[in-house]
Formats: sequence, C-alpha cells, structure tokens
Amino acid sequence: MNLSIKNNVPVVDVNDVSHISSGTVVKGEVSSLSDIRVDGNVQGKLFSKGKVVVGEAATLSGTLACTNVDFWGKIEGDIYVKDTLSLKSTSSVNGNINVRRFEVEMGAQINGTCSMISEDDFDTFVKDIIGENA
Repeated sequence: MNLSIKNNVPVVDVNDVSHISSGTVVKGEVSSLSDIRVDGNVQGKLFSKGKVVVGEAATLSGTLACTNVDFWGKIEGDIYVKDTLSLKSTSSVNGNINVRRFEVEMGAQINGTCSMISEDDFDTFVKDIIGENA
C-alpha cells in the first residue's frame, strides 16, 4: 500500500492481496483496505474493504465483514457483506448471514438466519462490530 503525496490517503493497488496461508493461525482482528485470501485459520474478526476469498481448507471462528466474498470453507460466526456473497458447494456456515446479494451453490450448508441488507445497513453493522475506523 502506498500513500498519496497530496493528502496522505492510502492508495490501494488492485494487485495487493493479503494471504493467510494454509497452516497459519491468526487470533485477534485482521483488517485490510485490499483483498484477502484465507486458506488457514482465523479466530476473531476479519474485515476487508475489498474482496475476501475463503478457500476449502480455511476455517473462521468469529465475524467476517467485507465488500464481496467467495466462500468455500467453514465459519462459526456471523457474516456481513456489503455487496455479494457467493457460497460454494463445499462451504459451511454456522451463524447469521447479512448480505445485499446472495448466491448459493448446491451442497452449501447454512445453519443460521439470512437477512437481506442495504449498503447503509452494512455500514452501521460494521461500525458497531469493527469500530469507527472501518
């Protein structure tokens, strides 16, 4: 990530992707302005202003909040998506889903509620869950 010379605002390169590799365990809060790929284990809050890709072997326990997500793995916790959530056939969600647009492949498992939300609802949820800096 680079800083703009004019106003010290982060400039996100579309090629910037953070990667939590298989075998990696992260405990706490992960926050990113760019895309994140998760193939390991995250225990806590995961927030991205970009897209999150959760691989087949990935496990999350806690809260996931992002703009878009392609989800193949497993989560024990709630999901908040500003735009589109795509649950793939190998995914398993044990928690509540709050999303604007939703796609589910046959075989995906959901144990919880699903609420359709607006972008403003998402912003409110994120401020409550992640904090004012989101």
